[in-house]
Order: sequence, then C-alpha cells, then structure tokens
Amino acid sequence: MTASELTARVTVTTALAVVALALVAGWLGGTPVLAGVLAGGTLAVLGFRALASRATVAGAATGWLLTAGLRFAAAGAILAVLFVTGWAHPIGVLVGYSALPVIVVVHGLRLARESASWR
Repeated sequence: MTASELTARVTVTTALAVVALALVAGWLGGTPVLAGVLAGGTLAVLGFRALASRATVAGAATGWLLTAGLRFAAAGAILAVLFVTGWAHPIGVLVGYSALPVIVVVHGLRLARESASWR
C-alpha cells in the first residue's frame, strides 16, 4: 500500500467515524456537541492531510516548522471562534479530534499484520 492510499483510507474512515460519532453526540448532547465533534474531526482530518502531503515532499526543517506553526495557529483561531460563540462544545471537539489517532493506529496495525514476515 502506498502512502497516498493509506492517507485516503485514513481520511475516509475518519470521516465516516466522525459523522457517526457526531450523530450520536448530537442526540445525546445537542447541537453544540454535534458541531464540536464535526469541527474536531474536520480539523484533525485537514491537519492529517496537510501533514501527509508535506511528508511526501520532505523539505527543509524550516518549512516544516513554518507549516506546523501556521496549521496550529489556524486551528487555534478556528477553535477559539467556535468556543467563544458557543457553536461547539469543547468535549465534542476532543471526541472528534481523538478519532483520527485511533483510526491511524488501527490501520497501522492492520497493515503490519498483513505484511508480517513470520507468516
């Protein structure tokens, strides 16, 4: 599996998981929690896609620092606006943002099992 295929799989799986989590969260906690899960999941996927595209064209260290700084500043600004206006609940954002690392680990373990040399 290539890096772009893995990136696509993680993106699609995360998007589906975030939508499912958002529906359950919206039913349990209302619209702000639903919006928080969607916002957190969207920011996680966008950050992952930016990181994956940057990793494929591995550049200078200053480019990584600048890109990461701008990405974190943009995510912080977006989250600040969502929190101040009350559109998104912080716990919902945490749930949405936490879906990505879990899915990356699951896909990584699955790939490791498929390509195991001991079989």
